[in-house]
Amino acid sequence: MTRFTKLDGQGNDLPASAADHVAVRDNTTGLIWQAGDSEKRLTHAQALAQVKKSRLLGKKDWRLPTVEELFLLVDRTKMDPAINKVFFSTCKSSWYWTSTRYAASPADYAWFVGFANGYSAWCTRGYDYYVRAVRPGQ
Repeated sequence: MTRFTKLDGQGNDLPASAADHVAVRDNTTGLIWQAGDSEKRLTHAQALAQVKKSRLLGKKDWRLPTVEELFLLVDRTKMDPAINKVFFSTCKSSWYWTSTRYAASPADYAWFVGFANGYSAWCTRGYDYYVRAVRPGQ
């Protein structure tokens, strides 16, 4: 079984060669990922609001991933970006927000994942980073 499966707008499986997929199922975790990412960088508050409004695949339960979930998409055999580009072709070699707040100052800081070389760190929630939404699988 392959790790990822591309999905069309109704959530149907597509071949790995399909170019018009809107979501990706992680067959290991069962999570469904937005195939594309935000067009522009957003603050943490804006990112939370954007995913809450998402209606991809006709579902309303999209959210920001936890740092652990997003970090699982990192492919440590790749760089710039450190992700499987067959399934996540629009991923930028940049930082992506997670929902995980930094414990020392949860009101002011949150964790992000960097896809340039596959690392994770925390920073102020006022910075502008990209967003990739996730939802639970069936």
